[in-house]
Amino acid sequence: MNWELGLEGLYDFKSSRRGFPATVMIKAQIMDEAAIGRALTRIAHEILERNKGVQDLMLVGIRTRGVPLARRLVQRIEEIEGVAVPMGELDITLYRDDLSTIAEQPVVEETKLPEDVNGKIVVLVDDVLFTGRTTRAAMDALIDHGRPRQIQLAVLVDRGHRELPIRADYVGKNVPTSLREIISVRLTETDGEERVVIEELKQ
Repeated sequence: MNWELGLEGLYDFKSSRRGFPATVMIKAQIMDEAAIGRALTRIAHEILERNKGVQDLMLVGIRTRGVPLARRLVQRIEEIEGVAVPMGELDITLYRDDLSTIAEQPVVEETKLPEDVNGKIVVLVDDVLFTGRTTRAAMDALIDHGRPRQIQLAVLVDRGHRELPIRADYVGKNVPTSLREIISVRLTETDGEERVVIEELKQ
């Protein structure tokens, strides 16, 4: 959807929801590769501390970038505890919770769970928490597959502007934003680079 034009961080952006062209400009970098790594290591320790280990623990990544983040957390937890935690994936389309223009409700397209969720402590993993609608759709999808003992939420960035009473249990970084700003998480696995930037829509 974005085509990079130059080193200044300007992009042509065609809004499929609004129907008019806009420009997205990078305002600031808020996390580099080292900061992302530190945040994930801290979150892994917090997950283990809160749940007193890995018993009945399962991580579920929300596509797209929640999946590689969940894999990294699984790797860190295994390095700490010496145990491989099961991991699943949710594919929620027609909605991106890190975008500031919202036209569609979240739709769960595909669910991949490694095992039964009944009685499990399920940690949902996403890159950005914004309105909370994507998280609600993910929780509904999990409950359709069973009855977890607990559902927790881990996000790399919480940008505020909640529309639902949803709060992350584990947060890499809290970033106050305006509704014209976008938090863009860029990961090696999906984007070929490792950083988090704030972009702003210019119309």
